[in-house]
Amino acid sequence: MSRRHRPVGELLDAARRGDRASLARLLSLVERGGDEAREIGRLAYPLSGQGYTVGLTGAPGAGKSTLTSALIGHLRAQGHEVAVLAIDPSSPFTGGAILGDRVRMQDHATDDGVFIRSMATRGHLGGLSLATPEAARLLDAAGKRLVLVETVGVGQVEVEVAGKADTTVVVVNPGWGDSVQANKAGLMEIADVFVINKADRKGAPETRRDLEQMLELSDLADDAWRPPIVAAVATERTGIDEVWAAVEAHRAAIEANGTLASRRRFRLGEELREVVARRLEQRARQLTSGQRWDDLRRQVTEHRLDPWAAADEMLAAVQA
Repeated sequence: MSRRHRPVGELLDAARRGDRASLARLLSLVERGGDEAREIGRLAYPLSGQGYTVGLTGAPGAGKSTLTSALIGHLRAQGHEVAVLAIDPSSPFTGGAILGDRVRMQDHATDDGVFIRSMATRGHLGGLSLATPEAARLLDAAGKRLVLVETVGVGQVEVEVAGKADTTVVVVNPGWGDSVQANKAGLMEIADVFVINKADRKGAPETRRDLEQMLELSDLADDAWRPPIVAAVATERTGIDEVWAAVEAHRAAIEANGTLASRRRFRLGEELREVVARRLEQRARQLTSGQRWDDLRRQVTEHRLDPWAAADEMLAAVQA
């Protein structure tokens, strides 16, 4: 039987034995969504819970991929296996990831201790916000204990995805540290560690000062974790030890005070809520004729009907 048509249970067993091709196939099914993706989620869920996810996000051009590559090298030198989910925008033509795995991190493409996968929204119900945690759990179930989730930009979806990691690293550049822009992007709310990448450039001290001021103005409790600000030059592999030390310090802190467990419980609850909402929407679309659905949307956009009334009608078919 070809790998493409093997039952997902067999693929998962093979992935847990180290078969990279089977793992890649499972991730493709997760991205696609549907019944097979749900079966993978059902099988992988009880096998997960041992891995740790680190999200890396920041403005385009901040050097996130270079920093991720440098972190991979640092972790491999310590003997750790690493998996990377590179969150790319969807191609308007194919729905697939525009940026390929090996284009991003060619230095590690032939390292069996590194598994890199680009992800895009594709056809998954709920898009990246649901596909990414499912993919991370699958990697965990397959024995990947460190998962780096790197996003291309700082749009709403990218920030949301990165913020679902156990530790979130926000990457900025000298001259970028404008407090208004940072708060607009929602980065202050999700950052556990700040990295000033390209710190050899002019303006690095000013950027650090701006970030410090933003942290002073934030609503941190006295005993809350205060995000450290680490300087790095990823292209030169300098500051990488300090970046990972900050990640490890954050992990130790949230494991010790119980925040990690509570964060994970909260994220699972939110994921369940989103799954229910998405499935209700899908079911409502199936049971409401396409013409009526479009008509209700049009009435709302033309201010002839309020959104709650339109939703009531859309969901009436589900409740029937």
